[in-house]
Amino acid sequence: MSKDDTIEVEGTVVEVLPGTNFKVKLTNGHIITAYLAGKMRVNNIKVFMGDSVKVAMSTYNLNNGRIVYRRSNKN
Repeated sequence: MSKDDTIEVEGTVVEVLPGTNFKVKLTNGHIITAYLAGKMRVNNIKVFMGDSVKVAMSTYNLNNGRIVYRRSNKN
């Protein structure tokens, strides 16, 4: 996936799946499956249920994505 072929959207993690996969509810209401990006794995960034994340999605497959940024929901 090159940077030109991606769409970045915001969402919230609603379910944690095995193998660093996640169910993410996007701001438009759709639920997609997303995996952790390589840089987040290398830097040991933990993603928990309820975290706000930025997801990069391919224009060819809008059901899967890659989590590229995490913003925790600390009040």
